[in-house]
Amino acid sequence: SMQTSGSKPCSCPSFKLREVASMYFTMIAVFLVILVVALQGSVPRGSDFPYKVPLDPQGLLELSWNVSYPEQAVNFQLLIRDLQFGLLFGMSDRGEFENADLAVLWSDGHNSYFGDAWSDAKGQLHMDSQQDYQLLGAQRAPEGLYLLFRRPFSTCDPKDYLIEDGTVHLIYGILEKPVHSLQAINISAIHGGLQRVQLLKPNITIPELPSDMKTMEITAPDVVIPSQETTYWCYMAELPEDFPKHHIIMYEPVITAGNEALVHHMEVFQCAAEFDSFPHYNGPCDSKMKPDRLNYCRHVLAAWAMGAQAFYYPEEAGLAFGGPGSSRYLRLEIHYHNPLVFKGRRDSSGIRLYYTATLRRHDAGIMELGLVYTPVMAIPPGEDSFILTGYCTDKCTQLALPAAGIRIFASQLHTHLAGRKVVTVLSRDGRERQVVNSDGHYSPHFQEIRMLKEVVAVFPGDELITTCTYNTEDRSRATVGGFGILEEMCVNYVHYYPQTQLELCKSAVDPGYLHRYFNLVNRFNDEEVCMCPQVSVPQQFFSIPWNTFNRDVLKSLYGFAPISMHCNKSSAVRFPGEWEKQPLPTITERLREPVPHCPPAPGSQPAAPVPLNLGKLRR
Repeated sequence: SMQTSGSKPCSCPSFKLREVASMYFTMIAVFLVILVVALQGSVPRGSDFPYKVPLDPQGLLELSWNVSYPEQAVNFQLLIRDLQFGLLFGMSDRGEFENADLAVLWSDGHNSYFGDAWSDAKGQLHMDSQQDYQLLGAQRAPEGLYLLFRRPFSTCDPKDYLIEDGTVHLIYGILEKPVHSLQAINISAIHGGLQRVQLLKPNITIPELPSDMKTMEITAPDVVIPSQETTYWCYMAELPEDFPKHHIIMYEPVITAGNEALVHHMEVFQCAAEFDSFPHYNGPCDSKMKPDRLNYCRHVLAAWAMGAQAFYYPEEAGLAFGGPGSSRYLRLEIHYHNPLVFKGRRDSSGIRLYYTATLRRHDAGIMELGLVYTPVMAIPPGEDSFILTGYCTDKCTQLALPAAGIRIFASQLHTHLAGRKVVTVLSRDGRERQVVNSDGHYSPHFQEIRMLKEVVAVFPGDELITTCTYNTEDRSRATVGGFGILEEMCVNYVHYYPQTQLELCKSAVDPGYLHRYFNLVNRFNDEEVCMCPQVSVPQQFFSIPWNTFNRDVLKSLYGFAPISMHCNKSSAVRFPGEWEKQPLPTITERLREPVPHCPPAPGSQPAAPVPLNLGKLRR
């Protein structure tokens, strides 16, 4: 379903001085009333906490937060709609309940307490000797209990989680019985789960929006959400006939009320312009009934994931759609996450595009960085952190970027299921200059287009180096690069302006050197890898006996062998030049790891919980 609407500029009445004066005194009076209410501990306004996410699939726990960069702290507001005997809230490396950093509210049925705790490798809870979750207040309201607390990004307490840019795995647990002490809480018996968010949102100023801005909603047509845990739903929409070129300048999610916890992420893709028409479709993306042609709808126009806000393009640029050479057909893809297997839920969620006919100065572009999708890049099984790196070389940027350079303002990282960390670094003259985007707790289940804290300028001759870290501890055979979900990728889709012809700047190891590696493995390991030309690279990787020698030599090969560069235009045609057997870029100077900034110890608070007066709690 699509609606289009125009918005008019507002007309401002002119005020007389007397009216202004009376308004001014009324405002002061209102302000004093607000102040008194605030001191009495009123429920905070939503605008104080601009970011919001449901923690559990039923939506009983709702987290809102704001970020104070001057104070290097996050302020949390947790709405508990059904308070039983307390709850755990916290952060851990990948969402585990072991080795987690926790804020705990608990009750013995009469008295309630709040404290900063941590769990050890066995899941046993301990009161933290340094209390860094600071309770700001607790307030009952008709909708439930509001708990307000704050936490510095970094506490320099070895038991605490360091809040960084990128994904944070939040965990929660509900206490269903009274407990007599923090230590008595049994984590394994708790009803809990995890939610992924980007906590440290960039503090961007919202660009001014034009008066001729229109909106268009690309939404699911009242779909019945399937009663299974995971569904990818595909719906085809189309732009009006003869829709001229416009710029998308922002977009935001439209979520059907009541489904906030079920709609996990959504994307709008534009189809390939070389086909005149695309079939209508409304159904699961993996269905046998889905027309194959929908696979040609891969150009991302908008992407949203749970916890994300509206996405704004910078003032100088917009994302072009419509007009000649642009397809009228769009594909909406919604990932429904329904672990409680609700039946019969109806949904009309989607994305609202804001666009203008007054084109901005630049078209925005999307460029793929990282590794080419090819099986020559592989990860041995049983690895806890195996690293692969993809290069966009100086030779390619020298040829393809304008002299004034490009500006990267947003980025979407992408791997398949084994990906654990992704980072792209800009290097100039062999020296790493700045991080373009980094996620040290990356999850393949949470991929959003993120606005960057600061725009990154890339000039001809610069290098963009993308490194992915993988974990294959649960696999028994090699994982090769490719499109399949059990194969791997290492990609950073960077959003930039002005748009250039360079759509893809990626690398892979030179295949000839990989062939030599297989030869070497055979010399050491009794000819186990068949070198016959008809045996594919994946088959060769699958037959390797993965001892430490074979693992370490593969690691060394990837860090030493020349690369095959893909420096491509949109039509998958390479820029003219010599791209095979290119030397690996050399880095002579690395960026320093940022040193966590430690807040002054607040008179080191004793490790005692804060008593709370919440009255008698009961089921």
